Amino acid sequence: MKLGMVGMGRMGGSMIERLRRAGHEVETYARTNPERTATSLADLVGKLEHPRVAWLMIPAGDPTEQAFQELLGLLEKGDVIVDGGNSHFTDSKRRAGLAEQQGLHFVDAGVSGGVWGLENGYCVMVGGRPESVSLVEPLFLDLAPKDGYAHVGANGAGHFTKMVHNGIEYGMMQSLAEGFEIMKASEFDIDLHSVASIWRYGSVVRSWLLELLEIALKEDPGLASIAGYVEDSGEGRWSLLAALDEDVPVPVIASSLFARFASRQEESFAAKVDAALRNQFGGHAVKPESEK
Repeated sequence: MKLGMVGMGRMGGSMIERLRRAGHEVETYARTNPERTATSLADLVGKLEHPRVAWLMIPAGDPTEQAFQELLGLLEKGDVIVDGGNSHFTDSKRRAGLAEQQGLHFVDAGVSGGVWGLENGYCVMVGGRPESVSLVEPLFLDLAPKDGYAHVGANGAGHFTKMVHNGIEYGMMQSLAEGFEIMKASEFDIDLHSVASIWRYGSVVRSWLLELLEIALKEDPGLASIAGYVEDSGEGRWSLLAALDEDVPVPVIASSLFARFASRQEESFAAKVDAALRNQFGGHAVKPESEK
């Protein structure tokens, strides 16, 4: 197939290469990338043949919205827009409706695999009308490893599923982080890299995340070169909000998200309040700021 890829970042660039290896012809546009084959979205669309396939692989929010709106004015009836970024599922449902009004197909594709996807393949979870998905399904099949692709539901379902996937990921990462901190703080001089290594074989907690932790601990056993500051890209927050809307209890996802917030605080005012209250009601000693 021939398609136009908008975005050539860490994920997009590797996906382009994997698709090309599978025999697909990929035209590219990224505003700041000199290796692009098109100079604008209009130029990109001009390089494609009907039915055109334009795949967005850019940050969610305004960048995706602006590109989507521009494509609405450039594409023709029967063309396909695929959003492979981490857009909010409600935006994807809205965009699908706008595309349908103009006779365009819209598919939302949640993509997981990170920088390892080029060689290992990407897990692809897709939302859209069956007739829309079928037009671009060969791309999903070639991006994914065997059994790593599914059409999960109507428009919005792909990004909704990826949102929940990332919420689960937050919880899994946090539990690994806490467990290894317990071992690091213990009375035993535990070889954390060795533990991460053996847990990959036969253990009930073996996982790809554990494999990645083993690599990180092998490269830097004490993780001394890494600051304990953890960002979030939004999907954990969205998962929590969806759970609140649906009255679903998600204490693990919630606490893992809040742990990321806590990692960014140089000074916790809440901790100051806790210390002050203990001093007031129980006369417990407080540690002066100068002694921290």
